[in-house]
Amino acid sequence: MRCVVAAVLFGASAPAASELASELSPFTLAGLLYLGAGLVVLPASMRQRPGAAEFRAAARPLVVAVVAGGIVGPVLLMAGLARTSAASASLLLNLELAATVLLAATVFREHLGARLMSAAGLVTLSGLVLVWEPGASIDVGGLLVVGACLCWGLDNGVTALIDQVRPEQVTFVKGLVAGSVNLVIGLVLAGAGGITIGQLVAALVIGALGYGVSITWWVRGARDLGAARAQVIFASAPFIGAGIAWIVLGESFQVPQLVAVPIALVGITLSFRSSHDHQHVHVPMNHEHEHEHGDGHHDHDHPDGPRGRHDHRHQHAAILHTHPHVPDLHHRHLHGGPDT
Repeated sequence: MRCVVAAVLFGASAPAASELASELSPFTLAGLLYLGAGLVVLPASMRQRPGAAEFRAAARPLVVAVVAGGIVGPVLLMAGLARTSAASASLLLNLELAATVLLAATVFREHLGARLMSAAGLVTLSGLVLVWEPGASIDVGGLLVVGACLCWGLDNGVTALIDQVRPEQVTFVKGLVAGSVNLVIGLVLAGAGGITIGQLVAALVIGALGYGVSITWWVRGARDLGAARAQVIFASAPFIGAGIAWIVLGESFQVPQLVAVPIALVGITLSFRSSHDHQHVHVPMNHEHEHEHGDGHHDHDHPDGPRGRHDHRHQHAAILHTHPHVPDLHHRHLHGGPDT
């Protein structure tokens, strides 16, 4: 459900920012959106600040996520857009899901299974149907867009593993660093003379909801599902944006949209049904994430008793058991046998 909320908010940000996109440079707009994301989670990120040991443990993956997803990815995308057609770029941007799934399976040890692979394939296909135009091709610019997708896939996989700091703190660092870098690039290339107060406020508000709250909820969802499953659900964002454009902006239905939506829905439904069951070992760990008791993994004591779903640092003892599971923070073990 967290990834669904994230997809709704992010999908709504596209039509909301459509007018700003025609008025501001891409880097300037991206910078303001990311800064809005960082600002909205600042109060929450100041609570339960991590200690020195936790910050050091989270620093390396955070740097990788911010540099790959917030700096290198957007730069490669903008460089690619300048060297290829809009049709080709739109098609290739669907490879972010494929990159996330590929890296999740090969680098981040997520168990995928036939259902999730089918789900990822269907959602990717629906995206291709949605943006397909004659004349699309892969050239140097297209390869740069592919590089951007790989950067975002790496960002997704690394972010899903960060469990030493709160999701709001992950969003704050991403928003602050990526926003500052993109904004500086935008101002250097296009200047600041054309930005009005209204545009500034609108971009920050859209960024706060469509990026800040969205990223935070995606991180929470990815901790529960793994990066691949979270991204399959999040990939529904373009269809949510299209729905808002139909209903709110009065845009007309297009045949590709009507074909793509049911394909995506089937894929997302499959992703919700893609767990597996076998005996596995949990090693001792100490981390922080949202959880509830009675799930077979969280049996630590609370002085005032467990209080439903809550968030704090806690310790796990080693355990051997069997139950259906997905590659959340507790289930990143290796699988030596065939898919189950």
